[in-house]
Amino acid sequence: MNLEHQLASDDIRSALRALKPPLQSLADVCRILQRLPGYTGVYIYALEGDTLVLKAFHGRPTEHTRIPAGKGICGASVQARASMIVADVASDSRYLACNIETRSEIVVPILRGEAYLAQIDVDSDDTGAFGADDEAFLAEVAARLAPLF
Repeated sequence: MNLEHQLASDDIRSALRALKPPLQSLADVCRILQRLPGYTGVYIYALEGDTLVLKAFHGRPTEHTRIPAGKGICGASVQARASMIVADVASDSRYLACNIETRSEIVVPILRGEAYLAQIDVDSDDTGAFGADDEAFLAEVAARLAPLF
C-alpha cells in the first residue's frame, strides 16, 4: 500500500470509529477517497434487488442514481461478482457516460461472504489511472464498509 493509500486508510478508520449514521459514514468515506490523486468522483451504490442505488458520492454529480444489474461497468461488476478496472472508458461499450471528462473507472464490490451488498465506483479524468494497488486498497475499504449494509 502506498503512502497516500495508507493515510486515506487511517482517515477512513477514524471516520468509521465516529459511529455516525450509515449514510453519513458512507459520505465521509467518499470525501476521503476523492482526495486521492486521480480519484475525480467517488460513488457508493447499494444493491437493492436487481438495481444499484446511489447512497453517497463526492466529486462530480451523476445522473446515474439507479443502475440495473448488468448495465454499465457497475452492473457488470454485479453480474461478475468481481472488481472491474477499465483503463479507457471510451473503448468499453459497457460504459455509461456520466461526464465527458472521465477517462477510466474502477468498481470494487462490497461483499459479505458471497453476498454482493454494494460497490465503490471511482472515476478518473486520467486514462489508465487505476491498477492492482488501487484495487487492493479499495477492497480493504470495501471490507470495512460491509457492516454498514
